[in-house]
Amino acid sequence: MNRCVSLQRARSIDDLFDTVADYDLVLTVDAPLSLALNRRLDHPRLGRFAATPQMLAADEFRPQDQRQLFLAVIDATALPWKQAAHLIELILSCWEETGDHQAILEFDRYDTPETREVLEVIASVENAHRDLDEYQIDKGLDVAVIGEAQFSALDRSILPAEYDAIDPLTSEAFDLPAFHSFASQTAIVEAIVDNVTSENADDVAVVMDRGGPFPALIESALEARDIPFYGGPGFADDEGLRTFFELLRLAHADSRVRVGDVQPIARSLGIELPVTDDQKLLRELDGRTIEPIQSFCEDVGEWTFGEALGEFADLSDRSLDAVRAELDVLGLVDKPVTDRRLDDLAFYLSAFDVPIDREDSGVLLADAKTSVYVDRPAVFYLGLDADWTHQVIDRPWIDTEQKDREHLRQFQLLLQNGREQYYLVQETSAGEPVRPCLYFHDLLDDEIEAFDDFETIPHTYRRGDGSTGFEHDPVNAAPEPIETISQSSLNTFVNCPRDYFFDQLVEQPDRDYFRKGNCYHDFAEFYVNHPDVVADADRTELVDRFLDELRPFIDQVDRDVLETEFEVGLELIERFVDEHPPVERDYDEYEVLPFGNLVADYFDHPIDSPITEQWFENPALGGKGKVDLIHSSTQLLDYKSGSAKSASQVMDRSSIEEIHDKPDFQAMLYLAHHRQVRPDEPINFVFYHFLDLVDDAITGSADVEDALVRVTYYPVAFDEWAGTRTAFDALCEGVAESNDRRKTLEKLGYDAYAQFLGSHTFPDVDEKEILLDTEFADAFVRYARDRVGEYKYVTSGIESALKTLLDLRGENYYRDDVDAFEAFLDEQIDLINEYRESSFPVGDPNMDRVTHRDLLLTEEASDD
Repeated sequence: MNRCVSLQRARSIDDLFDTVADYDLVLTVDAPLSLALNRRLDHPRLGRFAATPQMLAADEFRPQDQRQLFLAVIDATALPWKQAAHLIELILSCWEETGDHQAILEFDRYDTPETREVLEVIASVENAHRDLDEYQIDKGLDVAVIGEAQFSALDRSILPAEYDAIDPLTSEAFDLPAFHSFASQTAIVEAIVDNVTSENADDVAVVMDRGGPFPALIESALEARDIPFYGGPGFADDEGLRTFFELLRLAHADSRVRVGDVQPIARSLGIELPVTDDQKLLRELDGRTIEPIQSFCEDVGEWTFGEALGEFADLSDRSLDAVRAELDVLGLVDKPVTDRRLDDLAFYLSAFDVPIDREDSGVLLADAKTSVYVDRPAVFYLGLDADWTHQVIDRPWIDTEQKDREHLRQFQLLLQNGREQYYLVQETSAGEPVRPCLYFHDLLDDEIEAFDDFETIPHTYRRGDGSTGFEHDPVNAAPEPIETISQSSLNTFVNCPRDYFFDQLVEQPDRDYFRKGNCYHDFAEFYVNHPDVVADADRTELVDRFLDELRPFIDQVDRDVLETEFEVGLELIERFVDEHPPVERDYDEYEVLPFGNLVADYFDHPIDSPITEQWFENPALGGKGKVDLIHSSTQLLDYKSGSAKSASQVMDRSSIEEIHDKPDFQAMLYLAHHRQVRPDEPINFVFYHFLDLVDDAITGSADVEDALVRVTYYPVAFDEWAGTRTAFDALCEGVAESNDRRKTLEKLGYDAYAQFLGSHTFPDVDEKEILLDTEFADAFVRYARDRVGEYKYVTSGIESALKTLLDLRGENYYRDDVDAFEAFLDEQIDLINEYRESSFPVGDPNMDRVTHRDLLLTEEASDD
């Protein structure tokens, strides 16, 4: 639509100075404006020239009443820290809006003993609000007031009887320049650092929402380019303080703290811990590297904050004098470290800005919600989205409509700072338009939905400095193409290509469920090889060995539960093998790789069976994998310690037409390989979810069959299979003789059934109702009624048979399914090799199940 946004033209700081230069005193509620006006004086003046009412009354540049009063209240009362801070904020807000420090008591809701207690403290200590309440401007001064509409009732209380009001907004119009639109927040930041240098940094300001993502991005980018800035990180952002606080929190956490939780602290302390240990319990980790952190956590319960800080200073080799001084101000230095005091300290650091010494040179970083005047020649405005809108708190002493008008005036003034203004916006995020700040709606008196409603100049990201990102050594070696892929890697790649490639690059932590699964698999393999050894062994000692294997990951409560699970789980594995003895024979298409076996090492017996843990790598197919048990020449078995899925769910997850949120191609891949071993026979792939039977096993009612999930591969197309004796028998089995389906088919007979199916094509549909509405279904019903008789049960029996056939199609694999999968597998391998030869994959990943979620940037998370 390309609308032009017109504002009331604001007077520049230079214009305002020219207007007020001859006055004795200039008042404004904006501290940066007063400072800017004072900087423009070219000769000494007696007394203050420009000031805010509080600066004038308190004789301070920026009085910090809330923090100073908070310190006084927590020292003089026993009020919880959050309540004390909240009451102070309420009292000062009401005082400012009404001009009366006792006015809050006129509202019954706030007239409480706690409020009166805080009021007494405020009345007893020096503060800028009280100074302002009592201050009078010297008579005879020629006073100018800039932006009187922004003055609170308390601010106006010091105004003399006569003064000149200067409106910072004129009657003229100001047309905003075009917005510069970018594809991402990172591109916006790059555009700024490409145009700012250490030489021109003092001429630049950046205005942004301090609560949004831009500050961290800007500060990081400026630091990387050695460009000075100020107005950025505060006292609470100090790395030493944050690490100290996180370590105190860690020490007071429960015993389940894991090494991964400690990694940020360890890195800050210069301690390197292997990623493979991330899931291990901190207290169970051995080694000198981690010992200092473990010792700190064990001993901190006996220390005061001051003692803990001293120990941390030695551990981190940092000087933390400023932190100690602030703890002393808060009265915490000599207090024991407790959870409640840590909560109080966390609240204080988040609620108050602790004064720190700052360099006032470099790029000025300003907050869009607290700034009005920015005294720099060039000003970049970032985002300008809905987060720039002020949220007016609904309180009985606040005129919300008046506050909204004040904020709209401030917004207009803010957007006109500097000789040059640059409005940098992101048009879309996560595929949705970014909604502009609501003040644009108020200014245009029209609904504004997106930045493309305005005049915008699109920008394509490119590095202006000619750099190419991270330093790297050029690699001329051609990538070696892969020929095969495992089912787990295929699942990962199909789900999220970036996640797959990160798997190749990033070391993964060892996990408890991996180790637990390995214990079960090793036992199952050993039991098939040496059932007699297991029968004679002490089961308790073997379970203890497994528990020791998992000791770094589990606490005592989990250990007790896992002990029972192991005892029952091992028995359930034995029962399956005993009740369904595997057929042992050699297979040229498989081999044994030296994976190792914990149980074999424990009993000191070799593994030599040709049917357990068999490896295949099939370049012609493109797949590789390890089969837990080749139960027979036509049945493969996989032990699963997780919850069971139905056969139809197994099929759904292996679909290549509609990729599942959690794809799983294991059964499909293994059957594709094994059908080359037994090309013309049906092959079963069986999942044994033995832990699903633990509760039943404890009560003595477990049936191994209940934990078996079978999918079968048939070496014919479904259309052919539907007319086979196997299909016919499947339709008749499992139901009573009186069942309409069974009764109809048995009276019809297999030969007549096969004759119809052989002369008709089964419809390619997925839904039962659609199938029953086809000419095929009508013809089958007529065919059966002609041969069995005009009975109602014949119609319902044939319809039931058709619906069951459709279910069987969705619970088994057929030749066409596996043929299509093999072509799909070839495509995925080709795609992987294309990525290996070109660039890292991009695009929208499926985030439902990824391993490297923290490494996968999305527009929603990072807008890059």
